[in-house]
Amino acid sequence: MKKIVLLAALAIFGVTTSYAQAKKTAPAKASAKAAPAKVETPKVEGAGMLFENETIDYGTLPHNADGKREFVFVNNGTKPLIITNATGSCGCTVPSFPKEPIAPGAKAVIGVKYATDRVGAFTKTVTVTSNAEGQPSKVLTIKGTILPDETPKDAAPKG
Repeated sequence: MKKIVLLAALAIFGVTTSYAQAKKTAPAKASAKAAPAKVETPKVEGAGMLFENETIDYGTLPHNADGKREFVFVNNGTKPLIITNATGSCGCTVPSFPKEPIAPGAKAVIGVKYATDRVGAFTKTVTVTSNAEGQPSKVLTIKGTILPDETPKDAAPKG
């Protein structure tokens, strides 16, 4: 008798589990077909600023290498985005920004130039001030390492 009850319980449990799994997978397949291929940008009421990356890693660069990089962003809002200022955390980090309003849905760039004549590891920030809804200032980060110039190994002191 115990075996029959146990067998019946297992049979019921097995059927309900497979039914629940079938029910979960069926709508997922249907919604995957209906979903658009591109990822939607979250919309903001007012001006918005959504960056592709908020940190740029320069990696390891030689002394006096090109220190120019770009932070790409989109205005994900419903109103024009106006950037009023962009400042580096020190004189070695010089940002540039668009002076004209950025239309809703438009992409734009915050440029940054790091002075690669300074040897060693660095982590610097750029603070962007705008009319973006909920984030009037945004802090972006750059980091990396600048290598010193190589000294010639064969150079013998003249004397």
